Amino acid sequence: MPLLGISLRVLQRQRQQETKIVSDDLKVSVLVSSSSGNVTYIETPKHHVLVDAGMSGKKIKESLESIGKDINDIDSLFVTHEHSDHVRGVGVLARRYDLNVYANKKTWAAMSSKIGKVPEEKKNIFEHNKVLTLDDLDIQSFAVSHDAADPQFYKFYHNGKEFVILTDTGYVSEKVAKTIENADGYLMECNHDIEMLRNGMYPWPLKQRILSEKGHLSNDDGARTIMDVIGNKTKEIYLGHLSPENNTKQVARDSVTEILEQHDFGVGHDFQIMDTDPKVADPLISL
Repeated sequence: MPLLGISLRVLQRQRQQETKIVSDDLKVSVLVSSSSGNVTYIETPKHHVLVDAGMSGKKIKESLESIGKDINDIDSLFVTHEHSDHVRGVGVLARRYDLNVYANKKTWAAMSSKIGKVPEEKKNIFEHNKVLTLDDLDIQSFAVSHDAADPQFYKFYHNGKEFVILTDTGYVSEKVAKTIENADGYLMECNHDIEMLRNGMYPWPLKQRILSEKGHLSNDDGARTIMDVIGNKTKEIYLGHLSPENNTKQVARDSVTEILEQHDFGVGHDFQIMDTDPKVADPLISL
């Protein structure tokens, strides 16, 4: 009997340790991603945060419920820039759910008229090229090139794991590439197929804007950026911010996969290419 008791205690300790390891993961779900709306969910044991709120508060609540999460548990919201597909629900969420909202000064100024009143105590200034620590979550901001007031994106770090969000940029500088290299997971912009855009119905000035250094990364640009930044740690790469007019999931995935395989990257072996959707949330994963 004593031997059995010792064995049970050992087993209980092992199970407790296993549970602790699982619960201490950095978890991610891309709730929606497209040129019509963008929201990403990040979770650690102590924090549940959103990056951007480019849908209505109701739709974000429903999207969180679809992955088994309660919007009342969200404590912070990080804003990348003031375009409507990133801030549509910011004001409603901040007021209704008492969220801390983080953005740089120029973005706050540019989005204030779009989001309505946010309590002053909930407004937080987070400039680019800084690191913010929230208990068990570190967030690094970095500037990008886009036609917004002062756009920035984020790298999230917890328990040795890193997740990077990089969309809405016309190009990726060496400084940004260095900042985000060898993360465990990425949400990488693949906004358009170049030929679909050029042959599409958009007016020429809009096409020029998208193709410019302050526009969006194409599928080819996204693939080249992936090759520049991934490393041995990288396991998950989401292709995001797809244009419904100038891209499809299949085209983006095939284009990126072809370029990576041409350069001997182990797609499907060393890391996975993941789709995102403008309406349906990706499953919550642990990095």
